[in-house]
Amino acid sequence: MIQSSTMRATRSISSILLGLALPLMAADHTPPPVQPATSFAAVEVHDKEQVAIAAEPYDTKEKESIFRVDYLAHGVIPVRLIVTNLGDRPISLRDARILFETADGDRIQAAEPEDVERLMTRKERQGSKIPMPGPIPPIHTKPKASNQEIEQDFDTFEYQALVVEPHTTRAGFLFYNVSDLPHPLRGAKLYLKELRDADGQELFYFEIPFDKYLKSKSSQMN
Repeated sequence: MIQSSTMRATRSISSILLGLALPLMAADHTPPPVQPATSFAAVEVHDKEQVAIAAEPYDTKEKESIFRVDYLAHGVIPVRLIVTNLGDRPISLRDARILFETADGDRIQAAEPEDVERLMTRKERQGSKIPMPGPIPPIHTKPKASNQEIEQDFDTFEYQALVVEPHTTRAGFLFYNVSDLPHPLRGAKLYLKELRDADGQELFYFEIPFDKYLKSKSSQMN
């Protein structure tokens, strides 16, 4: 059956309106429940210092749907940091350096909101107009990412705990610009240093291989 121009326009309008409604059905942007670091695949445990630290990349569209912004599309990978203090005294991350170490040994600092904003085009931040047939005014689409949404994500999800109390787990996200890496997780690590105990003594550094996560992910798919 040949469709008339009116029918095509009506179907086009319906499809556009449905697409505009989909973001309203998305997740409510809440952090995932906090679980001990030892429950994650990519974890390093220092028995003597009684600290366990895990790293969980959010490297799929499904996992990153908790955020307001599609970071993966712009080469930014969110990594969830989970720190569990297994001991009886607090530990401090006030001076900690938490770096994404690539397979080639380069170390990438966590991004700030303005770093992510620079990766977004003006059109993505401001949205666009979809022309409509006849006298119907154009539809203004929602921006794919706004500065406000990025800042809201960082406020909601970014790792913020400077102190981890005894027998407590703290978690949050760090965002890394890996846009120049074709396979950023392969052979890469999350590298942490300058964590301190209650006496101010520096703990031994942590190197958490993302290959542990990739292996676990692969086994789940088989």
